[in-house]
Amino acid sequence: MGPHPAVAAIRLAVRRVLNDVLNEALAHPPTSPAAHEAPPEPLVLVACSGGADSMALASALAFEARKLPVRAGGITVDHGLQDGSDVRAAEVVSRLSAMDLGPVESVAVTVGRAGGPEAAARDARYAALDAAAERHGAAAVLLGHTRDDQAETVLLGLARGSGIRSLSGMAAVSGAAGRYRRPFLQLDRQTARKACLVQQLPVWDDPHNTDPSYTRSRLRHEGLPALEKSLGKGVVEALARTAQLSRDDADALDAWAADADLSVRDESGELECTKLYALPPAVRRRVLRRNAIAAGSPAGSLFARHIEEIDRLITGWRGQGAINLPGRVEARRQGGRLVIRQG
Repeated sequence: MGPHPAVAAIRLAVRRVLNDVLNEALAHPPTSPAAHEAPPEPLVLVACSGGADSMALASALAFEARKLPVRAGGITVDHGLQDGSDVRAAEVVSRLSAMDLGPVESVAVTVGRAGGPEAAARDARYAALDAAAERHGAAAVLLGHTRDDQAETVLLGLARGSGIRSLSGMAAVSGAAGRYRRPFLQLDRQTARKACLVQQLPVWDDPHNTDPSYTRSRLRHEGLPALEKSLGKGVVEALARTAQLSRDDADALDAWAADADLSVRDESGELECTKLYALPPAVRRRVLRRNAIAAGSPAGSLFARHIEEIDRLITGWRGQGAINLPGRVEARRQGGRLVIRQG
């Protein structure tokens, strides 16, 4: 008798990702000190909070890694936002070690305030995961985001009015050199929870996930259920499809903008307003965003309204002054050229 369908589904999703990692490792082997030495097995880490999604992911990674030339380890991040968080982090380390994962470690971080509590915690978490991956030489870090998380991300992007890139949600592969992998984006949250239940895996339900002071929590427990009540079941699946379609479109437009960026400059490399004006608006705004980021404006702080203000220097020129952007970057129109630089 085979495994429970939920367990089989999560294992298959992880197996596919591990095969991708192995194929990439074979295609780009590390430089070996001696020609006769076999390249080391790639290390794959799972980021585990102790919740159902990441515990199911850790279990599937431990199971599948035994059958492949892959080393498997785990990282848990202690955000220090709740009493006893260090104790819970130690429990996660113990559970991951019991799965024969290694290396396994807990990393404590200090969460700042920039961008609000959710964004600050996310930034601290990814910084810790990046550092851990570098420290251990990991080929990939697995994240337990599900289709439900994807749907929530799309709705949050829609609420911000940030454009098609926000609607594209989370990528299955992201980060430097494709470090982060999300095997569960096609699986719902209940599948992961069911997999933990049938395997008798203990899970921890973070109280922040039900705290109405957090936007994502309100969306999860109030917004999405209200949408499903009004529109019927299938909203989560439809939003996940929207994310993929939007990502495909956004990727194509970004590639177009990268090419266009080279064609709208004069001999000295300055952006020419007449050439920018001739571009389709979606492409032009991407060119403007690219240049603002290149000048030093932080991508996470650069919103659609900022780009619209720069765009008006091209499409609605009335002699207006410089536009101030995050990161002390300034955009101004000078003699038919658009100049974006740090002031």
